[in-house]
Amino acid sequence: MHQRGLLRGLIACALAACLVGIAVTIKVMAHAASAGCQVTYTVGTQWAGGFSANVAIKNLGDPLASWTLRWNFGAGQTISQAWNAGVTQSGSAVTASNASWNGSLATGDSTSFGFNGTWNNSSNDVPTGFTLGGVACTGSATTSPTPSPTTSPTPGTPPVRTVRVFWLKPSDVTYDQRYPDGMTNVMQEAQRFFKQELGKTFTLNSPVVEVVNGDKPRSWYENTPNCGDKYWWAVCNMEDELRRKFGLGAPDSRWINVGEVSAEGDGAGGGGGNGWVILSGHDADGAAGLGGPMNRWYGGMVHELGHAFGLPDATSTDGTCMSASLYDYPNCHFSQTQKNGILGGPYGGFLS
Repeated sequence: MHQRGLLRGLIACALAACLVGIAVTIKVMAHAASAGCQVTYTVGTQWAGGFSANVAIKNLGDPLASWTLRWNFGAGQTISQAWNAGVTQSGSAVTASNASWNGSLATGDSTSFGFNGTWNNSSNDVPTGFTLGGVACTGSATTSPTPSPTTSPTPGTPPVRTVRVFWLKPSDVTYDQRYPDGMTNVMQEAQRFFKQELGKTFTLNSPVVEVVNGDKPRSWYENTPNCGDKYWWAVCNMEDELRRKFGLGAPDSRWINVGEVSAEGDGAGGGGGNGWVILSGHDADGAAGLGGPMNRWYGGMVHELGHAFGLPDATSTDGTCMSASLYDYPNCHFSQTQKNGILGGPYGGFLS
């Protein structure tokens, strides 16, 4: 858990983001984006306490390279198993993201996925209010100017000044609910710790973890050179894909971004800085409860978020979470100087 070389890499990324911003600004002047979708939700079979359903999506707007469909259940239904999509649920809110083979949708193209779920044996209402990429699925297309990176987020994107968390699942990695659940628990513990230490804390997105189906297999993230040392290859390849898919900057004034990828390779690690935390496979495994005691992963996230908020490593093992004392979590703390650094730093305004 350290930030070796990350600052250098993120500065380079920030320069690239500026260049991308110029290109996007020019495009805004010449292009209007069309967005729209139609969703057909069908309950296939239903039995005492359980049911299966199919969800068909038709893209009525511009071509999509990937998709994320969201909706809310209104009668307490829960999803237990899904196929042809990665599906997560937080309370009544459901997020479904494309599988590796069905993310590309040309205008007029359709795809579908299915799931098994539970219901209350009284009401199993068909949900409404589907959104695809933040756009309401009304059965028709609408046209609007393509937003620039400085435009306020459109409906369906997280509010500004929140912490976004991504789990990037390579195309050959099987979906496992323990990962988004475990990462959620780690982030909520870090949120509690910041409140304890600072009297203020950050806001998490809802649902906390955005599951991203990677474009490449695990070996590609591990073995494609990026950011210099092999230590950074997996996490820098992840960060590049997240930035491309979600229009993220480095740094990004709208969100603090936390990315974990289920890929590692020899010597892979991660770090934090400039509003980002980027972590590799062993951190994702740890959050999922598959690698060592949980206090190590709680302390590690607090440490890397400290970097994301602008703190350097401590110069010695001094009892602060910005040193090797993170391994003693929760028996590490921020010093007063570190607290001042967070509150007065570039992301201090994210805390409330």
